[in-house]
Amino acid sequence: MKLSFRWYGEDDKVTLEQIRQIPGMHSIVTAVYDVPVGEVWSRESIARLKQRTEAAGLHFEVIESVPVHEDIKLGLPSRDRYIENYCENLRRLGEAGIKCVCYNFMPVFDWTRTDLNHVLPDGSTSLVYYSEQAEQVDPLKTDSDLTLPGWDASYTREELRDVVAQYREMTEEDLWDNLRYFLERVIPVAAEAGIKMAIHQDDPCWSIFGLPRIITDEQNLDRFLHLVDDPHNGLTLCCGSLGCSPKNDMPKLAAKYAAMGRIHFVHLRNVQLLPGGFEERAHLSSCGGLDMYAIVKALVENGFDGYVRPDHGRMIWGETGRAGYGLYDRALGAAYINGLFEAAEKEVKR
Repeated sequence: MKLSFRWYGEDDKVTLEQIRQIPGMHSIVTAVYDVPVGEVWSRESIARLKQRTEAAGLHFEVIESVPVHEDIKLGLPSRDRYIENYCENLRRLGEAGIKCVCYNFMPVFDWTRTDLNHVLPDGSTSLVYYSEQAEQVDPLKTDSDLTLPGWDASYTREELRDVVAQYREMTEEDLWDNLRYFLERVIPVAAEAGIKMAIHQDDPCWSIFGLPRIITDEQNLDRFLHLVDDPHNGLTLCCGSLGCSPKNDMPKLAAKYAAMGRIHFVHLRNVQLLPGGFEERAHLSSCGGLDMYAIVKALVENGFDGYVRPDHGRMIWGETGRAGYGLYDRALGAAYINGLFEAAEKEVKR
């Protein structure tokens, strides 16, 4: 596996120099963040990211993400222009040596939590989702500000209501059709550029606010992979996003899709399931409800050799910054991941 770490660019409080000091670190996971969704990234911006990353002794091979414009997901007439822009971004990223692009097809909300600073028993803070809190919010009715974590603050309240209303007119089948349309045009370009596309599961992996969500479970992952049955059309296996539903057997899914060669990127984190939602926890298996070693062992036994990153971490030791993306707990997670893979690889070789 190739250990990686997400970095949000020059404004990130976590520096590349700090990331480089984590043992076994291979790649930076980043993106161009100052271009509106749907527009083309300049070659100069991509080159700056590449130069900065490689100057720090790290590889520039993974992008998370090239966002998919809402017009594509909605199937609007304007989608062809945005799809062509998306394809041009892939061509430019391929020129720069990018090998994997993580993206999602979630309507409106990239991810949703109800609290970014929930205090755990050990005094650390983490991201949590409590359904009773989420269910009190209706984007079409509320007069409050956009306060639920994961909401796109680039929308005004009125714009958000409009786009949510459009999605509520859609069915899941409509969203599947729009995803197929996108993939049929994008995957051939990705293949030419030498890029493996890795879709991220919906987070959380169920419908929220009455919106369709389709990248949620084994049945739907199977359907997704057959929309365009090409090895460049694959998965970001996010243990936290899928693992927050008890119906998803994470070691089973890891083994199945790794054996198919369709897992290109893995987000490893642990969650504790609750009757009304979930809490993100430390990466260690005993800290949550997922058997992290069983997941890693399933990957190794089935030939996975792609990119892995520690996903959301807690805030510990007084650190402040971007929720879920501090240095300390993710560095601990990276060290734990190194150990899991070393143990699993040695066991498989016996």
